[in-house]
Amino acid sequence: QVQLQESGPGLVKPSQTLSLTCTVSGGSITTNFYYWSWIRQPPGKGLEWIGYIAYSGSTYYSPSLKSRTSISRDTSKNQFTLQLSSVTPEDTAVYYCARAVGRPGAMRGEYDYRGQGTQVTVSS
Repeated sequence: QVQLQESGPGLVKPSQTLSLTCTVSGGSITTNFYYWSWIRQPPGKGLEWIGYIAYSGSTYYSPSLKSRTSISRDTSKNQFTLQLSSVTPEDTAVYYCARAVGRPGAMRGEYDYRGQGTQVTVSS
């Protein structure tokens, strides 16, 4: 059974960098052909895809967030990390990490496993 767990600060000040880590258990993040995504849900809105890091280590980001987003991984810890820079209150959301099978699934938001989510609030 694959499990994903998000961790990181729940409160970030405006203009700072939001950093979240997803720890994966029950499966390796380097196994073909899984895509490891970050998604978020602002209050009262739908899910928004942020980006992914593939089993190969390649990354792809939402065009609307690309200039502020970086996703990396630590294969020795089986973790992948989201960094979102220059945050504003509009980045307040519940952030999730999730796994998709294949790139088409990742692009369509078809996840077979997802973490429980972590609330991040951007406020001074």
